[in-house]
Amino acid sequence: MSVNSEILDLRIPFDKIQDENFIMDILTQKTNLFKDGLHYRILKRSIDARQKIPYFQLRVELAATAFEEINFQQMIDDLPLVTDKKKVIIIGAGPAGYFAALECLRHGLQPIVLERGKDVRARRRDLKSIQQDAIVNPHSNYCFGEGGAGTYSDGKLYTRSHKRGKIQDVLSLLVAHGAPQEIMIEAHPHIGSNKLPGIVSNIRETIEAKGGRVIFDCHVVDFMIKDERLESVQDSNGNKYIGDAFILATGHSARDIYELLDTKHILFEAKPFALGVRIEHPQTLIDRIQYKQEPRSEFLPAAPYKVVAQVEDVGVFSFCMCPGGLIVPAATQAGELVVNGMSLSRRDSAYANSGVVTEVSLKDLEKNGFTGKFAAMNFQAQVEQNLFQAGDGSQQAPAQRLLDFLNGKKSEDLEPSSYIPGLYSAELHKLLPDWIYQRLKVGIRKFERSMKGYLTNRANVVGVESRTSSTIRIPRDPKTMEHPDLKGLFPCGEGAGYAGGILSASMDGQRVVKVLGEKFKNAD
Repeated sequence: MSVNSEILDLRIPFDKIQDENFIMDILTQKTNLFKDGLHYRILKRSIDARQKIPYFQLRVELAATAFEEINFQQMIDDLPLVTDKKKVIIIGAGPAGYFAALECLRHGLQPIVLERGKDVRARRRDLKSIQQDAIVNPHSNYCFGEGGAGTYSDGKLYTRSHKRGKIQDVLSLLVAHGAPQEIMIEAHPHIGSNKLPGIVSNIRETIEAKGGRVIFDCHVVDFMIKDERLESVQDSNGNKYIGDAFILATGHSARDIYELLDTKHILFEAKPFALGVRIEHPQTLIDRIQYKQEPRSEFLPAAPYKVVAQVEDVGVFSFCMCPGGLIVPAATQAGELVVNGMSLSRRDSAYANSGVVTEVSLKDLEKNGFTGKFAAMNFQAQVEQNLFQAGDGSQQAPAQRLLDFLNGKKSEDLEPSSYIPGLYSAELHKLLPDWIYQRLKVGIRKFERSMKGYLTNRANVVGVESRTSSTIRIPRDPKTMEHPDLKGLFPCGEGAGYAGGILSASMDGQRVVKVLGEKFKNAD
């Protein structure tokens, strides 16, 4: 907040949001503090669609003088050269890995990023292969490759974290690398899978221009340990990478890394996650439910939703909701079927889709015969493999109309869908574990209470939505961020169980390096 400024909260009718004169009139009516001119900037913007007429809610800062513009380019220019500095090996080029690398630059450390997949543009060919030919590249897909899972599966910047300063830092770095400045003020910022690749490429260029390195097609397969300290890692081509510290930021789907940890007797544990389906409605139907208007006004974005219900004290909830979006195949190896959602920046698809999942606790897993540190991972994999085996060997996904799913009835036909590999009518309610289905059935019926019209056979239920979060947690000391049993290893991000999305993973990458930077500083 600037000196001699004032913060006001405004409600602006949806059709006036682009009317500068209207907003200025409202502001001048609400304050008498400034008589010689009025300047304002929006700090936060959200939509309130709970009433008959949607409103934009604005938090506005007012001042008598013009606000100083943020120099985003200066954030990049001020980063020091780090050639020949202490080396931090970062395994994974997702949000946690790349923001850890940027933070390394700030602390005068040289980041060496090892990514099993391809660069963000070459990765597109493998996405096309899984979409059109059902060919899954185990190192380059919707989960693996430069930018991680978020790059080509939506780029939503939602987080439950309340650490706004740290959030604004991540958002500012994204803007500095090409993201639209609007993400700084939106309550639910979104970039889009068509714009994120360029931003991710720009981040890589910054890392390399300042003396860091990013190495692709570098699949880490071994850890070299001496005296309970990680000294180097080795890739599948036999190359060794020696560093002063190692940040493990592999994302939530790197099952082979968990198996490597087990082989090396490195401590980790099973973690609860969530599993369910993806439900796809016509976007016009969601717009009518949320905005009470059809067609949707040009001043309103494609309507999102968020729903949650309790079923015997267990949550059933929407996850990764994609207004104006697409359903995509997210398998990471042959023989499994996984779906996810994404949106382009304009969110102009005719469909709205969301994961609808239920919590899977360790007690749930034990009751159903899954125990040990791989309990959640093995259950997740079994469900994905079962759904794949029920099909024709392609990435076609089993589906039912929504009411048929709830009533346990196979659909005679299906609604049109955004899912490019295609859907086929199946008894999805039988393909899922029965206890998962029963929870979903009860929970989804409760959604109608807050979204009248949600329960309709105009919606398809598609299986399976299973990559909601990591099934593993890798422990770390909360003060040092280091693994308790293996010195030099710093677990980080979603894959280690400490984040749940682009923003939280990015902040976790920064958090680890800040502690690491202080450690090196104090040691010098």
